[in-house]
Amino acid sequence: MRERVWRPGWPCSVLGTLRQHRRGGGDPTFRVDDDGTVWRGVRSPEGPATLAVRARPREGDVLAQAWGPGATWLLESVPAMLGAEDDWSGFEPQHPVLEELRRHHPHARLGRTGLVMEALVPAIIEQKVTGKEAFGGFRALVHRFGERAPGPGRERRLWVQPPPDRLRTIPSWEWLRLHIDPARSRTVVTVAKVAASLERTAAVPCDEADRRLRSLPGVGVWTSAEVRQRAFGDPDAVSFGDYHVAKDVGWALTGTPFDDAELEAFLEPWRPHRGRVPMLVAMGGLRRPRHGPRMSLPTHYPAG
Repeated sequence: MRERVWRPGWPCSVLGTLRQHRRGGGDPTFRVDDDGTVWRGVRSPEGPATLAVRARPREGDVLAQAWGPGATWLLESVPAMLGAEDDWSGFEPQHPVLEELRRHHPHARLGRTGLVMEALVPAIIEQKVTGKEAFGGFRALVHRFGERAPGPGRERRLWVQPPPDRLRTIPSWEWLRLHIDPARSRTVVTVAKVAASLERTAAVPCDEADRRLRSLPGVGVWTSAEVRQRAFGDPDAVSFGDYHVAKDVGWALTGTPFDDAELEAFLEPWRPHRGRVPMLVAMGGLRRPRHGPRMSLPTHYPAG
């Protein structure tokens, strides 16, 4: 076990910052203890690792512990992961609701992991399906083809996502058993083939990273934004094409749900901080009333 004590310059909300990496309540790569300790199973450039992070308000610091081949790399990444590199300079709320939300969340930060495939694979699985189906597919993929997280991660039933070379070899019928359709599975296999070059996009400007991600078949505006928010901490990344984001932002700030074109036009004054607007709206729990029936899950996949 390796350990690091880090003292942030603000009241750091560990769970509040890391929550975006949780893929549903049953995510096998993410656990939270009663004392607020966040456990993550992570595949770093140096290998799999278990990471435990806990804020200690009385001491004014954050305690991070890690196990496994990737432990040292992960501990070095903890400050960035918790938002140390995020800069709100230049963001002006320009709206009374946003001003109020910013007052309530003055220490909100965007973290960056620098891990592209970790964010990209589940984002692809979440394309154009219900959250329940997406989270179930991701959970099944990790349990079937991932591995147990090292150290105490095994006792806590923590897992690590499968590596790219494993993703490339999963046959088509296995994807169907995971309830992941051919369009999404082909995209996962495609990105797994160029995983090494994709990981290098963490070192280029976000605009260039967006261009490279969207040059891949099956990776569009929404998927790229989901990755850039998590892997790069890109404050300008907006999940256009999401079923809820445009509607919720429009409803919260104008009283009328937006479509994507309306959201894009509305957010233009906040460039290069457009992503902070839906972020604050979500943090405030401002969601339009849900009146429609729940979407049913498809039944055309094989059993098992």
